[in-house]
Order: sequence, then C-alpha cells, then structure tokens
Amino acid sequence: MTLVWRPGFQFDTDASTYIEAVEAADTQALETGVRYAINDFVIGCKQDGIWSAIKASCILAGARTLAGALVPLVGTAPTNFNFVAGDYNRETGLVGDGSTKYLGSNRNNNADAQDNQHVSVYASNYTSTTQYLIGGGANNPGASNIGYNSGSFYRSRNNSSITGVGSNVPGFIGISRAGSSSFFGRNTSVTAAYLSTSQTPANAGISVFASDVQTGARSNSRLAFYSIGESLNLALLDARVTDLINAFGAAIP
Repeated sequence: MTLVWRPGFQFDTDASTYIEAVEAADTQALETGVRYAINDFVIGCKQDGIWSAIKASCILAGARTLAGALVPLVGTAPTNFNFVAGDYNRETGLVGDGSTKYLGSNRNNNADAQDNQHVSVYASNYTSTTQYLIGGGANNPGASNIGYNSGSFYRSRNNSSITGVGSNVPGFIGISRAGSSSFFGRNTSVTAAYLSTSQTPANAGISVFASDVQTGARSNSRLAFYSIGESLNLALLDARVTDLINAFGAAIP
C-alpha cells in the first residue's frame, strides 16, 4: 500500500514498515492523521537519540483492531494472554482485568545490561490497588518493574530493591538506569533520581499488566504504550509518547 505524505516531508522507513504491518493486521487502512502521528513519533525519537535504545515496544492504541495494536513497533510481538476485542479502545488503549489478562513481551529482564535498562508505559487510567503495570522478576532480587501500591505512590525496581516514584496520576511512567548507584523514575512530567544499588538482573520475562507471571497483582488499568530496552532520557520519551497519544485522540473520529 502506498503511503501519502505531506508535501515536503519524507516518510520514515521504520514508521512505514510498522504502519503497513498494522494495516495488514487490521485488513484496512489507517486514517491519514494516525499515520502522520506514528511517523512523527518515530522521526522524533530518532531526532532525540532515543530510538535505538528501544528494543521491545507496542503502541497499544491507534490501530483499528486488537490484532493491529499488538503488532510490535520494535522487537518481538507480545504474547496475548486472554485479551479480546472488547478490551481495546483506539484512543486510550488496552484495559486489563486485574486477574487473567496480560501480555508477555517476549523480552527477558536480563536481556539488557545490569546498569543500562529502561521500562515504561503510558497509563490512560489507573486504579489505586496494589498491582504491576509492567515488569519482570516480581519481588525477586534484580527485578525491574513499575506498579501501584495500595496508597498514593508508584513503586518501582530497576535491577534493584523497591523505591517510590511519585503519585498515582495517569500518563507516562518510566524508569531508567544508567549507573550502578541510582536510577531515574518519571511520572507527572517530573524526573527524579533514586539511590538504589543495582543487582544482577533477574532471569524473568517482562510482562505488561503484570510482573513476570505473578498472578496476585495483575493490573486492571488501561495502557496505550509500553517500551523496554536500554537506558534513555525519560523526559524525551515522555514528550514523544504523550504527543502521540494526544494526536491519536485528534485524528480518530
């Protein structure tokens, strides 16, 4: 399928490949505005120097169908555990049930170096009960995950012990480690550094709406994006992902 681009602009090769794969899964074309939003996101991440750090990612919004939403932007396609078409919203993403529904990212927590890793999600809405949004290793040493506790704070690990990361507000949430003594966490458009010595990464698959395969704390929040990979600038990724989701809202009828 030939992609039509705005005059004076060239469509990015990686964005074009992804869009064509989504449209094949959807069995119909995306709106022009949705195509533009995806292209702008990919080009923007490359301009910011963060694209190459993303090793596994899905845009869980924008596509016309659940099958299209599970086409990987980068890396291996996730394994779908029990999500159905009714769980998917094109503008706000995929909603969990806090029980049986989660995605296996097919990327291991130890695939990236001990002191060079990030995980992130975009939560369109959330609940305040104890649950994981993304992660591998659950409560084990060297785990990496993001989740809500039963109060007002995120909890997180980044190849390390547990550390708080801000308040329960929808939007982008990410953690990134680029050194042995601390890691960064970001939500509510604020990045903070947390002293937390790194540990040998847990040998565990990273799940979305869960941490590894732990059954007791799966999420019933709604997620529109996730990424896993090497350390990167969380503020830059936040800006690009937030613009992407907002652009979908404007482009989708």
